[in-house]
Order: sequence, then structure tokens, then C-alpha cells
Amino acid sequence: MIALLVRDMRLAMRAGGGFGLGLAFFLLVAVLVPLGVGPNSALLAKIAPGILWVGALLACLLSLDRLFALDFEDGSLDLLVTAPIPLEGAVAIKALAHWLVTGLPLTLIAPVLGVLLNLPEAGYFWLVVSLALGTPALSVIGAFGAALTVGLKRGGLLLSLLVLPLYVPTLIFGAEVVKRGADGMATATPLALLAAITAGVAALLPFASAAAIRINLR
Repeated sequence: MIALLVRDMRLAMRAGGGFGLGLAFFLLVAVLVPLGVGPNSALLAKIAPGILWVGALLACLLSLDRLFALDFEDGSLDLLVTAPIPLEGAVAIKALAHWLVTGLPLTLIAPVLGVLLNLPEAGYFWLVVSLALGTPALSVIGAFGAALTVGLKRGGLLLSLLVLPLYVPTLIFGAEVVKRGADGMATATPLALLAAITAGVAALLPFASAAAIRINLR
């Protein structure tokens, strides 16, 4: 399992579809939104939680089509299916690798980009907490979408259409945590719902993803 995790992280870094691309996209969103909205500090502070979460979500989405595609092309996916380790565990490890090269760097850099969007000082802590808690769900849900579209030529658009509706609850509660934290309000309810989503998808979707991969490889 550890060897598979290290391998997937190396492939993601070398392929250029994880760490660098996601951070570059996130940075572009944080830079372009103030230019488009204008120098209205109050407006930027109001929309910052939502913009930062949307940017992180779309940045995670960029590399999802490569999650299983490279393994499918070189035949490694067939070996994973027949390997003695459970396919569900392999899917979970690949989702973890995706989070380590996309979700975690986005979480760490988000406070810096929050400065560009004039995020209130009280919201920085909750921004990091919500992204750390919510981005793993984005990777696991994305792995499920990638499993459904594995083997399809030009399946990136279909993957986006499948995954984006499933991302909506995570986006809503994640942005709400930051918004409430920035306003000094209680964050317990949206934070608990965000944690429940992450725990639920982490427990269930690897099994659904493994089943989808087995069906697509028949």
C-alpha cells in the first residue's frame, strides 16, 4: 500500500497534472477575481469564502481524469484488480495520493491567497480547517467519478458533469464554515456536516469505485 502511494505521488508530480497545475489555477482565481470585481474591499471580504472554496474545488477537478487513466493505458489497472490487495484499498490509496498532491497544497496556500481577496482575519483559521476537512471528500468523490469514466476516450467532460453535482454539499458547508468563522458566528453545525460528508464518502465510495472499475474492465 505504501509503495502504491509513493508511486502515485511520483506519477502525479511528473505528469504535471497535480501539484503545479492545481496551485497555478488556484492562484489565477485569487488574482483574477479582484481584477474583475474591482477594489471594493467590503465586497471582496463578503465573497472571499465562496471564491476560495470554488477555486479549490475546480483546482482539485483538473487532475481527476488522470487518476486511473495512466494505469489503464499501461495495463497497471488490470494488475491492481488481480493483485492480492483489495481493490477498494487501492482506490482509497489513489484518492489519498491525489489529496496529498492537490488538496493538501491548496489547503496550505489558501491563507496566502485569502489576503488577495481581503478575507477577514478571523476567517483564516476556519479556511484552513474547512479545506483540510473537506478536500479529502473532493478527492474520494473524484476517484469515484474517475472510476466510472475509466477507459472512455475524452472522458474529462463527462467526469466533470458527473462529479460537480456531488461536490455541491461539500462546497456549501465548506464555504459556510469560513463565512461564519469570518463573521464571528458559531461554526459547529456546518463543520459537523462537512466532517460527516467526508467520513461518509471515505467509508462508502471506495467500494463503489472498485465495483465501477471491475465493470469497466470486463
